[in-house]
Amino acid sequence: MSPRESYDAVVVGGGHNGLVAAAYLARAGKSVVVLERLGRTGGAAISAQAFPGVEARLSRYSYLVSLLPRKIVDELGLRFRLRKRSVASYTPAERGGRATGLLVTRDAARTRESFERFTGSDAEFEAWQAFYGSAAHLAERVFPTLTEPLPSRAELRRRVDDDRIWNTFFEIPLGETIRRRFADDLVRGVVLTDGLIGTFASAEDEDLRQNRCLLYHVIGGGTGDWDVPVGGMGALTDALAAAARSAGAEIRTGHEVTAIAADGARAEVRYATGEGTGTVGAAAVLVNASPEALAALLGETDGAPRAEGSQLKVNMLLERLPRLRDTGVDPREAFAGTFHVSESFEQLEAAHAEAAAGRLPSRPPSEIYCHSLSDPSILGDDLARRGYQTLTLFGLHAPARLFAGGEDANRRRRAELLDATIAQLDRYLDEPLADCLAADGDGRPCIEAKTPVDLERDLRLPGGNIFHGDLSWPFRTEAASGRWGVETGRANVFLCGAGAARGGGVSGIPGHNAAMAVLERGQRFSDGPR
Repeated sequence: MSPRESYDAVVVGGGHNGLVAAAYLARAGKSVVVLERLGRTGGAAISAQAFPGVEARLSRYSYLVSLLPRKIVDELGLRFRLRKRSVASYTPAERGGRATGLLVTRDAARTRESFERFTGSDAEFEAWQAFYGSAAHLAERVFPTLTEPLPSRAELRRRVDDDRIWNTFFEIPLGETIRRRFADDLVRGVVLTDGLIGTFASAEDEDLRQNRCLLYHVIGGGTGDWDVPVGGMGALTDALAAAARSAGAEIRTGHEVTAIAADGARAEVRYATGEGTGTVGAAAVLVNASPEALAALLGETDGAPRAEGSQLKVNMLLERLPRLRDTGVDPREAFAGTFHVSESFEQLEAAHAEAAAGRLPSRPPSEIYCHSLSDPSILGDDLARRGYQTLTLFGLHAPARLFAGGEDANRRRRAELLDATIAQLDRYLDEPLADCLAADGDGRPCIEAKTPVDLERDLRLPGGNIFHGDLSWPFRTEAASGRWGVETGRANVFLCGAGAARGGGVSGIPGHNAAMAVLERGQRFSDGPR
């Protein structure tokens, strides 16, 4: 092998995990180059001007931060801020012929009062407190392990040190737990939603995909909080790129990796640019792409079923927040947390059944939040002064299979699902959402929707899956048997993206763990440029 260039490590992909890996390796004194296909870094964790002629930079794909360990922020010296949300969620409903809703805030007394008013008793609040108290115990015990070598199942169970909590989250289908602990169908649904983000599953599935998804949504930071990135998600990835560069990593955008050849000791990475092709040699390759993409780069097939995403992603800019039918809550509170739409337990299960049968859900479930209420810095001064707000909607149970058949079919079904989703939201508003939408520079409403098919096209997410596949358990399994959960069939090739064990979400954890695996392996690094 006679590569034209040689580095200690090549990182394939400049998303947030690839940048974390590059920064750690460069800080350890290794020569590192990042090869990124797009003309920018950040992957799905970016801020972008989604609407022409409008000065608003939205977190276009991923938008909240929970799983990023403080350890990574501190060790890489990231200049990056998060803001807490005072409201966790608001769920509108109609009870006894009147508009009402359930408001969950950081104020326990106020939340108790909302539960009592909504359900007519104190029992559901006590059940809520007990369930999320168990989640808090789990978060405190499990989250620190995510940046340690991958434990065995028995080791993690000992770390949790509570058999009842272990069984609740790791052994029993989430639906069974929810039905046993909660009586109110809407409260049940609010709990279930965190098991369905980007995950097409029933509450009762025996493979426990819904449990794995819930797990990662309640352990972040050791608290389960989901925080707002100041300046949008791009502020985080810009800080990561700056940290990698300042440590000495080289970042090349517009470089699409086309093949990887690795023999366990050395590797050759081929790439293409607008000007031609090239090759980089390295002792180690860290791949910030899906396992499916890695197999293709190696000229192999991983033999696993194709990943499938299951969400509708909608970005909006509004001239004002809409009035609510429930006059007991301020829209600025309702939209500051997670605003649940058509997400009772029965509605979620019905939507899953319809989608599993090949039909778009008739009452599409979704959840919405307003970034600009917590962080108006993403808006231009004039928009902020005039009271404009952003809304981000994440629709559930929209599997990629529903949008198959070519671009015309995808476009038609996207429009159909978007209309149905907004219609569900309008049921809880005192004015149509369309009346609140801002117009872009061409006079068009500021609303964009993306299906899994769109996300695969734009970001090369396999099947549009935001996690690169089903989320894994945070312990060793047959599929993830390596010391760090990032190892592959090639001794010097590592996964550092969301498809690694303990991947998914904006966390940097797979990037950290892949870098640790490379450093711990004691590679005989090349004499490439420092």
